[in-house]
Amino acid sequence: MELTAKAAFHAGLLVMMGVAASAQTAPVAGEVAEGSLTGKTLTFVSYGGIYQDGQIASLQDFVTKSGVTLLSDGPTEVAKIQAQVESGDVQWDVVDTGTLTPYVYCGALFQKLDFSKIDISNIPEGQVGECSVPAMNYGTVLMYKKSAYGDNPPKGWADFFDTETFPGTRAMPGDSEPDTTLIELALLADGVAKDQLFPADVDRALNKFRGLGDDLIFWRTGAESQQMMESGEADMVIAWSGRAMGAQKNGAEYEPVWQDWIVVKDQLTIPVGVKDADAAYALINAAIGKRAQEIMTEQTSYSPIHKDSQPQVDDLVKSWLTNTPEKIARGYQQNIEYWVANYDEVETKWGEFIAGN
Repeated sequence: MELTAKAAFHAGLLVMMGVAASAQTAPVAGEVAEGSLTGKTLTFVSYGGIYQDGQIASLQDFVTKSGVTLLSDGPTEVAKIQAQVESGDVQWDVVDTGTLTPYVYCGALFQKLDFSKIDISNIPEGQVGECSVPAMNYGTVLMYKKSAYGDNPPKGWADFFDTETFPGTRAMPGDSEPDTTLIELALLADGVAKDQLFPADVDRALNKFRGLGDDLIFWRTGAESQQMMESGEADMVIAWSGRAMGAQKNGAEYEPVWQDWIVVKDQLTIPVGVKDADAAYALINAAIGKRAQEIMTEQTSYSPIHKDSQPQVDDLVKSWLTNTPEKIARGYQQNIEYWVANYDEVETKWGEFIAGN
């Protein structure tokens, strides 16, 4: 009986020690063990410009503490990720993607994440996917040149298509990733009732853009969209909020239209076949930490996803943060489930559209 009691005691002690050890090793967002990645190299991929610069700056504490060598590459392109995965030679360790991409290619191009290796406890509900966590929150907004429209500026997306009342050049994203929210907004501008948007008539939406003719131009990168505003090349620009803020900061005479601004969440992902998944997890866990998110916001104006973040920003940046109650009330959220299920169609037709067909 005594031996049994002793055995039970020791067994219980081992269980408690195991629980304690488990608790000690559970990840905390923003933290990394000193020297844990010494001698290792990670390549982080994003969309360039002030956004990627801000992301890299937010990871400097992670680099210093972990000992990792951090390389920066981009811009993100699904075709390049696919080529790496299919060849078995994955060079990109953590990739910042658009909102839909990791949902569409979950398990095929992007790993299903092991959430015992990432602390997602401070991320807003509903923003974590099976293959991704949000990098930040931001918006896509309609920007207009003040001198072009005077006292009668554009007030909504329908005005983007109204070249009679609002003449001038329009610029929109023209990279390889379909902007599915713009499909929805084009249909609404073309008179489709909100409760009749789906199934979405992709051809009708793209023809709405084609109808702009020579008044429509494309930008391929965020840096290019910002340059268009700073040079005054386009009278209206559909732009990411960080780029729009950057243009304003540099003196561009443009203002945003906040009605139905597009709610966007870039995603952090790990490609299938990455050489060191644990190191990639460590980078993501660092990027979603409180201080890293504050630095990212302070340098880019994109809104933090860590609920306790308190970035120190000036009035201009504050005016661009999208996580305020007022902005949230005016935001437009796309139908993610629909577009994931119908991605092949929109991807093909979008590619034809931006190629000029």
